[in-house]
Amino acid sequence: MAQVELIMPKMGESIMEATILTWLKKPGDRIEQDESVLEVATDKVDTEIPSVHAGILKEILAKEGETVKVGSPIAIIEATVPESGVDEKVLEPVEAVPLEREERSNEIAVKEERKQAAVSGRFYSPLVRNIAKQENIPMSELDTLTGTGAEGRVTKKDLLEYISNRKSGTVGTGAIIPPAISVNGGDEIVEMDRMRKMIAERMVASKRIAPHVTSFVEADVTPLVLWRNKVKGEFHKREGEVLTYTPMFVEAVVLAIKDYPMINISVDGDKIIKRKAINIGMAVALPDGNLIVPVIHNADQYNLKGLIFKVNDLARRARENKLKPDELVGGTFTISNVGSFGNVMGTPIIVQPQVGIIALGAIQKKPAVIETPTGDAIGIRHKMFLSHSYDHRVIDGALGGMMVRRVADYLEKFDTTRVI
Repeated sequence: MAQVELIMPKMGESIMEATILTWLKKPGDRIEQDESVLEVATDKVDTEIPSVHAGILKEILAKEGETVKVGSPIAIIEATVPESGVDEKVLEPVEAVPLEREERSNEIAVKEERKQAAVSGRFYSPLVRNIAKQENIPMSELDTLTGTGAEGRVTKKDLLEYISNRKSGTVGTGAIIPPAISVNGGDEIVEMDRMRKMIAERMVASKRIAPHVTSFVEADVTPLVLWRNKVKGEFHKREGEVLTYTPMFVEAVVLAIKDYPMINISVDGDKIIKRKAINIGMAVALPDGNLIVPVIHNADQYNLKGLIFKVNDLARRARENKLKPDELVGGTFTISNVGSFGNVMGTPIIVQPQVGIIALGAIQKKPAVIETPTGDAIGIRHKMFLSHSYDHRVIDGALGGMMVRRVADYLEKFDTTRVI
């Protein structure tokens, strides 16, 4: 019987690491080929990892809660039948050879990196961790720093600047000390789940990274409402899909981004990255109260019917926890339909590293002045508010306001003769 390493598999083009949630097997258990061995989390998706070998689970190398890079060994399996042509490395069943000092040091460093990542929820490069150690900066203090690197990571420059301010007694706003919380009789303490912790961390990081500004417009979407009411029944009967407003909202946002491409950007230090692809994230509320943002990649390449099917599919699988890791990354702009909760407007927080997000309020009947060839009249119209939160480092009020106004224009001028 040969020993093989079970490695952390690649679960998407942009997924470089995963956090181990639960081992479904323990050392000594027998495993069948393709049987699930553990459950991992990538971003907001929980995925079961199967074994490519049948055999006995001999040793677990990565504990629950650890964040492991793709391609790293996570367990050793004593395979019943050695497999060929797989990614796992077959280990000869010989006695272990003592590690050299340098190898042992590297192994300790890797384990320490995993341990720190699992505890703090943030990744720090070995250089940043070494500098922090030399300056006696604990992990709890390091976690309060605002990072300017990719995905809000703390860079060497960020840390050195913080250390300089720390020594001079002028620590910047990056270090935030939360107030002490008192607990009174009858209060209930509820532990945040993994997703809520992740959401909290990312929302705080986004507000630290980007100065948020929000512009509002009100749109008369009567033509859109009348068209949907006219076609939704026949469409559902023919296609078996519900026709919501979200696909039309996505279409209008895509058209506005084409008109104002400098909305479809990201910030990398003092550089601006203009995105070629238009990938629209759509916030979806989950049954447990958390929020998830699946992404419609290349949304500009879909017609309205294609968007209807894509939106419904992503929303359905999001609520069933069946999204793929790649479907949660790569967004370049996000929409949040707060109207589905009965809210008339909102001030959403930007999804980093994007620079803008639009909240769409509830559609309400309102009395309004209608211009006619014979003069003004009062009529009942369907109206809604749109709010655009944007990164004021790179999006000025004029551009941010014009963009959301253009979205409203496309909704107001919706073609009621369209056929889907």
